[in-house]
Amino acid sequence: MRAASLMLASTISFGVMTIAIRFASHSLHTFEIAFFRNLFGLLAVLPLLLGAQRAELRTRQLPKYFVRCLIGICSMLAGFWAIGHLPLAQAISLTYSTPIFVTIAAVLFLHEQVRARRWLAVLAGFIGVLVIVRPGSADFSIDSLAALLAAVLGGVISIQIKQLSRIDSANTIVLYTYAFWVPMSLIPALFVWQWPQGTVWWWIIAAGVFGTGGQVLWTHALKLGEVSALTPISFMQLPLVALAGWLWFGEGLDAYTVTGATIILASNAYIAHREAVLARRAASAAASAGAVPGE
Repeated sequence: MRAASLMLASTISFGVMTIAIRFASHSLHTFEIAFFRNLFGLLAVLPLLLGAQRAELRTRQLPKYFVRCLIGICSMLAGFWAIGHLPLAQAISLTYSTPIFVTIAAVLFLHEQVRARRWLAVLAGFIGVLVIVRPGSADFSIDSLAALLAAVLGGVISIQIKQLSRIDSANTIVLYTYAFWVPMSLIPALFVWQWPQGTVWWWIIAAGVFGTGGQVLWTHALKLGEVSALTPISFMQLPLVALAGWLWFGEGLDAYTVTGATIILASNAYIAHREAVLARRAASAAASAGAVPGE
């Protein structure tokens, strides 16, 4: 129950971040929103980092962090652009395709074995994406490609974090991520710079605080519970942002987005379930191999 509560809180935090980004995008360029999200996110996470052990905050993987953060900034800019220019439900539905690309990246970079059932789930997820994007139709928007780019790069980032976490702690990863993200996101922001005015400050502060809070809660939830059980809870972000889009931005839900999102979410749930099953089998096999006969 604690893991489920943390995941629900994480989902709500990410939903609030998304809504804040959308409000801020009415007055600020995407590049500036990304910078302020990272700046206030760093300030929000500093108390956690200051309490960490000094040894945790050392790393021998700085070049890998640079590459990971450069890809992360590109993913963030693409995702924020989609949130600012697409209906919220459509933008979030497309970002849920990230696990599909994580599966593919795991094969390419980690040489993981993916069998037929997970490949079928990946294929189903692609079909869901095509249903939402509708390439070649009059309703196709180039902005939807930004959401897909964010999802693809998000898949690569997930693999990179998995590789970094083999040596470094979660606190180390968070510290160096924000240490690189803030200056990296400042560079493009300077080309479109204008100072936020009035209530826009509250929206960009909310984006940083709730975005960072969502990441921390998500990490702790996954430490306590299984991915397959917690992943469906994260899907609650979709109805939350869809409701916000309807209430505050006059957006409706079309049948294509609902159908495509349903296919993508079902694909994600199955991929998470299969990964949890395989992880349990691997852990069981490792325990059996390490057992001493006669004990």
